[in-house]
Amino acid sequence: MGKTVKKEKEINREAETAEVKEGSAESMSAMTSDMANEATDNDLITGENSPMVLAENLVKIYKTSELEVLALQGLDLRVERGELTAIIGNSGSGKSTFLNMLGGLDEPSAGKLFVDGKNLFKLTPKEKVIYKRDTVGFVWQNNGRNLLPFMNAMENIMMPMHLTSEKNKKERALELLDLVGMSHRKFSRMNQLSGGEQQRIAIAIALANKPKLLLADEPTGSVDRKTADYIFDLFKRLNKEYNQTIIIVTHDVELSKKVARVVAIRDGKISSERILKEHYSNIGNGEINWMEEETQDEYTIVDRAGRIQIPRNMLDSLELKDNKIKVTIDDSIIKLENPQKNI
Repeated sequence: MGKTVKKEKEINREAETAEVKEGSAESMSAMTSDMANEATDNDLITGENSPMVLAENLVKIYKTSELEVLALQGLDLRVERGELTAIIGNSGSGKSTFLNMLGGLDEPSAGKLFVDGKNLFKLTPKEKVIYKRDTVGFVWQNNGRNLLPFMNAMENIMMPMHLTSEKNKKERALELLDLVGMSHRKFSRMNQLSGGEQQRIAIAIALANKPKLLLADEPTGSVDRKTADYIFDLFKRLNKEYNQTIIIVTHDVELSKKVARVVAIRDGKISSERILKEHYSNIGNGEINWMEEETQDEYTIVDRAGRIQIPRNMLDSLELKDNKIKVTIDDSIIKLENPQKNI
């Protein structure tokens, strides 16, 4: 990979829509070399309590000849082993950029990023290939990236195993077909499968080499509600029965309300988290109206500098005339007020 990130037709979908911050981009560029050096302090994070994912002050800058775009602006995130986590955010927020970094498909500009104890800043090209083969499995929204159209379902699932020393490829493929409920379509090709069936085969392919981390980019974005519920139930089963660590990027509001932990990214940083209330942890898809229920508690994230991102609806309700806000504390309760409201 060269010094400049290049794409065939575009730099990155999110780089096009992310807000261009000229001043901050220049200052961020000046920081990257020092922060990158800091990232090389440790090659590995090991131990029973080590997280599956650890991102600290992660920065990604996309550069062209005319401008710089900040896709990530100091993102911090820790995902424990065995967690099922969803990442949400508007287009251009940085969520897909972050997922691509976890998958070894893109490189951070600065900060720290560890996955399964491995320092992604320090991987050699050969180590990165092994990392993508053994550590992560990827499920794409576009099934054209998941399946080879000239192979049937079983052959597609076996394909990643040819890159490993797996001896029982056929048995492993049959096991995965059964796991995703597709044993009856094992000899079907891509054009003979529905969108939902293709996505279930894609999950089996991603699991073929027993990855430590399963990544899914909009896995329910192109299927109907019934199929989306089935796919999410499959993720929950993988997480619960096999302790599979899973990170899902999604715009699916109903799906996100069912996940135990939801992380929201805004302007390239973690802005808030939602945690599923215990009462809803064992409730099935058809038992309640998930869209109407308040299933999660939401928490605003305080960053390293003590800053928070105030939700837009709250800011609008204050009817601010400029960028000044009055902050007070009363009996451990922080209050935000419009200083000009009573003037």
